[in-house]
Amino acid sequence: MISIASSAAFGVIVLLGLPSCPAWAQQTFEGYDCTADCSGHQAGYDWAERNGISDAIDCDGNSQSFNEGCQAYVDEQRPASDDEVPADEGDEDSSE
Repeated sequence: MISIASSAAFGVIVLLGLPSCPAWAQQTFEGYDCTADCSGHQAGYDWAERNGISDAIDCDGNSQSFNEGCQAYVDEQRPASDDEVPADEGDEDSSE
């Protein structure tokens, strides 16, 4: 009898814990929220990569997720700001 009660209690605890399980967490793609499996974002990213897109103005398709994937690609292609460049690469006087 005790094992049945323990099993039932464990089952209730497991069921109550499901919403906090990582499998239920919303997926993201490069910081953008996905509605399902991020396939639209991936398609936009892949399209931008294949077509060498460098300006977000070109990410103007009919799908928000596609556009966000394209935007993610464009954002990755931007050069690093001066404070992100390693000292030996940013110092032009070192070659003199």
